[in-house]
Amino acid sequence: MAIAQRPQRIILVRHGESEGNIDDSLYETVPDHALHLTELGRRQVVDAGRRLRDLIGGESLRMWVSPYVRTQESARLLDLGVDPDDMRLEPRLREQDWANFQDPAQIAHEKRLRNEYGHFWYRFTHGESGSDVYDRVSTFLESLHRNFDDPDMERNVVIVTHGLTMRLFCMRWFHWSVEYFESISNPENGTYVVLNKQPDDRYRLSAPFEQWDRGLTPSRRERSSWEGS
Repeated sequence: MAIAQRPQRIILVRHGESEGNIDDSLYETVPDHALHLTELGRRQVVDAGRRLRDLIGGESLRMWVSPYVRTQESARLLDLGVDPDDMRLEPRLREQDWANFQDPAQIAHEKRLRNEYGHFWYRFTHGESGSDVYDRVSTFLESLHRNFDDPDMERNVVIVTHGLTMRLFCMRWFHWSVEYFESISNPENGTYVVLNKQPDDRYRLSAPFEQWDRGLTPSRRERSSWEGS
């Protein structure tokens, strides 16, 4: 009987620059989920795809994608050899919900409140808190682990999603504290982070997230999630 093997890599990719990243007035008339990539965003993802193909080589992969337009466009532009029909669209990997059509002045006010209240805990008036996203990412991880029981599980998992969702995925996976989560920054558009499987079947990040709050010292558990720590 075939023995299930965990994938060698779990790769989290942030979509390329979107229209909303450069013009937040669009949120007044265009749903967040319908925003497209910019030309720069397309180039960012094409470049990331070249680097990922070098990393993965000819190894097999399985892909999950947030169903937002910009993440689906990013997944296709990565050009990793996955047919679009085989990309698994997963709503639990979507962006944090802030509102429906958004008033930029109101969102700016709420962002200031979020800075005072805490990014993990603050819930936007017509949207989600970081902790809400954490909860749905946690249920996705349960589904992902069930995939690991498949004897035909591919060598690589690629997840195309959003910056905050990437941080919360790693927070849940590595059991980071709220304080550490709030001290790190989202990856840049069109970049990725890699969780590499170790000989003991645990995973480590190939590099830590950039930490904007240098005053917070990561715990031993948090440091152990990085390779070479």
